[in-house]
Amino acid sequence: MSTIDSGNISRPEAQPKVRRKPAKKAKASKKSPQAKKTAGKPKADATNKKADIIVMMKRAKGATLAEIMAATNWQAHTVRGFVSILGSKGGEKIESSKNAAGERTYKIGK
Repeated sequence: MSTIDSGNISRPEAQPKVRRKPAKKAKASKKSPQAKKTAGKPKADATNKKADIIVMMKRAKGATLAEIMAATNWQAHTVRGFVSILGSKGGEKIESSKNAAGERTYKIGK
């Protein structure tokens, strides 16, 4: 049987605490003079989808849900939401009807 020498037991040494510097905040990127000039101007080829929908709905026959979806690449629930907001907050009188085939048609009334 061996005896353990209590003075010979190695104890873990206390590690000094490492203080970390706070992370630096990212700097805002600077825009080139050309980017500053064109930042506020819309592109000539960009279209305003909202205005396009209103024009389509002002036609005598109105616009079907499928037509609006094809023109804007929006999903059906997005079109319905836009039409709802246009009627409530936009101040337009929206007339909605279904034809014999079951297609929903939206029209802006007078």
